[in-house]
Amino acid sequence: MRMVATDEDQIAVITETFRLLGDPTRLKILLACLAAPTCVNDVAAALRISASLTSHHLRLLRGARLVRPERQGRQIFYAAADEHVNAMLVEMVAHIRQPADEE
Repeated sequence: MRMVATDEDQIAVITETFRLLGDPTRLKILLACLAAPTCVNDVAAALRISASLTSHHLRLLRGARLVRPERQGRQIFYAAADEHVNAMLVEMVAHIRQPADEE
């Protein structure tokens, strides 16, 4: 098994990324943006939280480069920043769905 992080700066970024994803609301928001670009109001409605709280969490996720904004007319839609983010979450879901006796 190879070491992914090679220096303290990378370790700090990875730690901060997992800290952000440790919040259930932020994780739900990110998962909501995986399938297709989604606007703030749709994410807020799906999760039954306010648009302002959704925007706040999206701002943090954007700062961590986990989501990217896409302007379509007057609205901004958010999607997973890249395939790495998508793959990380898909693999985590697969991991937790795997029965413990298959380790």
